Amino acid sequence: MADGRTTPLCVFLSLLLLLSAANGLEQDFCVGDLSFSDTPAGYPCKEVSEVTCDDFVFRGLAMPGDTSNLIMAAVTPAFVSQFPGVNGLGISVARLDIAPGGVIPLHTHPGGSELLVVIEGTICAGFISSANNVYVTTLNKGDTMVFPPGQLHFQINAGDFPALAFVSFNSPNPGLQITAFALFANSLPSPLVEKVTFLDDEQVKKLKKVLGGSG
Repeated sequence: MADGRTTPLCVFLSLLLLLSAANGLEQDFCVGDLSFSDTPAGYPCKEVSEVTCDDFVFRGLAMPGDTSNLIMAAVTPAFVSQFPGVNGLGISVARLDIAPGGVIPLHTHPGGSELLVVIEGTICAGFISSANNVYVTTLNKGDTMVFPPGQLHFQINAGDFPALAFVSFNSPNPGLQITAFALFANSLPSPLVEKVTFLDDEQVKKLKKVLGGSG
């Protein structure tokens, strides 16, 4: 404009030009180069000349996981460290196998929301909000439940037969922290654990022994 003023149209056209320039720099994909360390922004990209079709395929979800363990459950992840093709795409998946009596204990995924689909069996699932509201239900074959990011949640086999579910995340690396393991499977001294959990010394030491903690 002759008077030097900026109009909304000028601002809009400037933003449009910036967006067009940014789009011109976009890549089709960024397959993770797992020879480097993961970062908050993901793995560095592989050189395009080194990318193969196998980078975009994960074949590990067909086999049941080994549920002969303490929680009688298994998680088979297809996160970026197992499936480099999801690097930068904001998506990943995992398989849950839960034996009768098994449980995926209270845990959180700080980096993503979770969507669960029951394929076989019956699963009791729920989450606890930051306001300590509890949302729990029983899911049957074909049922779906969503768990918002960062919320404590769990899955329990509520039937007499093995349960199978697939979960997807809106992150290539949603992260995982299991509450019981965070408290009792490390070297945090027992007196401190007792203070922050209101449990007595005998209970804390019992749980540390079961989960492999020390201190």
